Amino acid sequence: MIALTTVSTNNLLLPTLNDTAGWQQLFSHPHFGWAMVAVAAIAAFSWVFVRRLATVFSAQVNGIDVLFGRRVIDGVMFPIVLLVLTFFLRAAMAHGGYDTIGLRLVFPFIFALLSINVSVKVLAFAFHKSAWFASVRRLIVWVVWVLVAAWFSGILTLVMAELDEMKWVIGGHQVALGDLLSGALTAFGLVAVALWLSAAVDARLLSNASGAELSVRKAISNIVRVVFIFVGLMMALSAVGIDLTALSVLGGALGVGIGFGLQKLAANYVSGFVILAERSLRIGDLVRVDGFEGHITDIKARYTVIQAPGGEEAVVPNEMLLINRVENLSLANKRLWQSTSVTVGYDSDTTKVIALLEGAAAGQARVLLDPGPHATLMSFDADGLNFRLGFWIDDPENGRANVLSEVNMAILDALRANQIDIPYPQRVVHMR
Repeated sequence: MIALTTVSTNNLLLPTLNDTAGWQQLFSHPHFGWAMVAVAAIAAFSWVFVRRLATVFSAQVNGIDVLFGRRVIDGVMFPIVLLVLTFFLRAAMAHGGYDTIGLRLVFPFIFALLSINVSVKVLAFAFHKSAWFASVRRLIVWVVWVLVAAWFSGILTLVMAELDEMKWVIGGHQVALGDLLSGALTAFGLVAVALWLSAAVDARLLSNASGAELSVRKAISNIVRVVFIFVGLMMALSAVGIDLTALSVLGGALGVGIGFGLQKLAANYVSGFVILAERSLRIGDLVRVDGFEGHITDIKARYTVIQAPGGEEAVVPNEMLLINRVENLSLANKRLWQSTSVTVGYDSDTTKVIALLEGAAAGQARVLLDPGPHATLMSFDADGLNFRLGFWIDDPENGRANVLSEVNMAILDALRANQIDIPYPQRVVHMR
């Protein structure tokens, strides 16, 4: 065995960067080369093993595979397998009388890779649509490798020792800055994992669901997300060192705040769960709210998104959907009545006109034949006879204006083919 000037972390001892003799002894040790060859072998085995697992168990959600990644090495599973096998190798070498000095150089890099992959993949899964994610990913990579370099140099140990000496007295308790930083990192990790789990459950529940089942799963997904985030926050606060019993005062203050300033926000959240639970409105329904008509594309805990056929979207607070009148055009019966009007000349055969109108509508694929189209003479206008044609469709989600246009064009063609006049407005002007 060789004596080294060391920095100790979990009994993995390495020389400091300024200990040139120690590094020379490390690299010249007869067991160092064999340890590196063994590590290279188990790294290759880990890559092949995880790649085989990925072909069987890989499941991308939102285009992201947390466990296996895109290139195996950027997933969470590869560094975990490599770390476990390295620990087994270290135990086997120690049992066989070999010095594990070479492995001491490997463990920091494996821990760094595991930290980067876990942090980046969890954040990518939870916030893959966020614009700031790319910057945060680069920041995480830089921070981890800087910490590894600081650990090798011994600077990290010195910095942590100094941070532990910086203490404040808060509420009769001494709090060290080092404990606060380590607690903050632990809290960040717990909240990130909670967001990852909630996003994974959300994606699993909402996959291959539609109609009423989609609304039920959405409600369960919202509840699960709230529970995971709440548990994660409680564990994070405990990790920082905050006494959870002290939150009873905060809970009372929060209740007063909800009763006054946050009552609208609380009402919207409660309304969202009520809507999802009773299924009066479902994702995909065609609704009309406050003059805005469109399909419900998403029901969040606080608001509902309605998209018009033209692509416009309205974000409607859930409370508004409970207290105001909402027309659900597809709640129980998707059949929808459509009508159009046309004026013909007074010399037209009314019986023939009615037959032509009903035939023009019946010739359209989306118009129902049971009940069939029905035309009526509505009024005697100044310019001619006013007829109204009504018909039913059962697929309003495919659009209403398009089928109405097709019926109108068919009416125009039928009237022209039978020489039935569509009069222009006429006015008599007397000149004096």
